Amino acid sequence: MTGQTERAEWIGMPDQRPPRLGFFTDTSVCIGCKACEVACKEWNLVPADAGPSGSGSTQMAGLDLLGMSYDNTGDLGANTWRHVAFVETQHRSGPQEGDVRWLMSSDVCKHCTHAACLDVCPTGALLRTEFDTVYVQPDICNGCGYCVPACPYGVIDIRPEDGRAFKCTLCYDRTKDGLTPACAQACPTESIQYGPLDELRERADQRLATLHGQGVPEAQLYGRDPDDGVGGDGAFFLLLDEPETYGLPPDPVVTTRDLPAMWKRAAVAAAGLAAAAAAAFLGSG
Repeated sequence: MTGQTERAEWIGMPDQRPPRLGFFTDTSVCIGCKACEVACKEWNLVPADAGPSGSGSTQMAGLDLLGMSYDNTGDLGANTWRHVAFVETQHRSGPQEGDVRWLMSSDVCKHCTHAACLDVCPTGALLRTEFDTVYVQPDICNGCGYCVPACPYGVIDIRPEDGRAFKCTLCYDRTKDGLTPACAQACPTESIQYGPLDELRERADQRLATLHGQGVPEAQLYGRDPDDGVGGDGAFFLLLDEPETYGLPPDPVVTTRDLPAMWKRAAVAAAGLAAAAAAAFLGSG
């Protein structure tokens, strides 16, 4: 798994490798405007979602509400690379304890340090760029779908009318030219911040300390820790509640971490069977 981050050295300039780039999404200042969703779709030519009530991929599908939230997209998918969640919950402490509140969060592919989707892709359609972001090459994808169950976050998905896998590319066509990804460029409150990952982590630590000092003890960083189950995320978040509240796994783990041990056991078992078969054959002679 550690070798994945070295793939970037195969591309471009191994002696002048650029810094790892990523997103820091501060949900405490997200206003749920969905400008990031729109900008992502417009720049990347992502088609409209099939409406929740079955309206299909039409111009009206975006107006087809879920019926249970002001959110009209529901979750990430092949046709939604940025998704702004509207989470209705309650204040857990303080003078507003028990009162209803809305939590807004713009979710996206996490661009994991140890990305299971890369491990299982048989065609090389998924690769790691020189910026350590995870990119999908649609022209190489064969639609096998192995990457879909491999992702611990449920991000990557197959586009039904197309048959291939799609997800956020962190606007690779923009970042390689020194431009800001479309979603971060469009965010009016700077909830989505883009830049070198080390700088974003420092900024996030400072923001977390500020919120704790302002009496928001429930604020926490998600995906920032390089020692977590996926080696840290290239797109991480400041949350105002537990990850489960936002529909995020509390302790994500790269789903392919046990593959080497499994293959080793399989090889040992196969060798044992071959030895037993040979012994039986020689004994019968």
